[in-house]
Amino acid sequence: MHVTGISYTAVLVAAVASFIFGGIWYGIFARQRMSAANGVERGPRAGGLTPMQFVITFIAQLVMAWMLAGILLHVTRGGIPLTMRNALISAILIWVGFVMTSLAASNALQGTRFSVTLIDGGHWLGVLLIQSAVLVAMAT
Repeated sequence: MHVTGISYTAVLVAAVASFIFGGIWYGIFARQRMSAANGVERGPRAGGLTPMQFVITFIAQLVMAWMLAGILLHVTRGGIPLTMRNALISAILIWVGFVMTSLAASNALQGTRFSVTLIDGGHWLGVLLIQSAVLVAMAT
């Protein structure tokens, strides 16, 4: 598939989809994450998340989707066709090479349990896979 530029509509949809995924993910894993974080509950149940934190999180998802779209565009201009398979492989490579390495190092230095890294890492893998799928599905 030949892509001529970044679809900002696709970027917005990818950000919204991954933001919703995050709500579902942490809704499912809230107890496990709290237990792994030494019983310190953060988030909506503890009254810990403010509207500004949701805004910042959404903006971060929006920037991530925009950068991912740029990376996928850059890859296609290098001669690799934009397919769902190639986009998902790119998402996995970004996750392994940048997201998980940063998350693991940061959490290790903070003394965070590895299970928190796995829960959060799973979330970010899902985010990148969803965003890649949306961006390819909406590519022109």
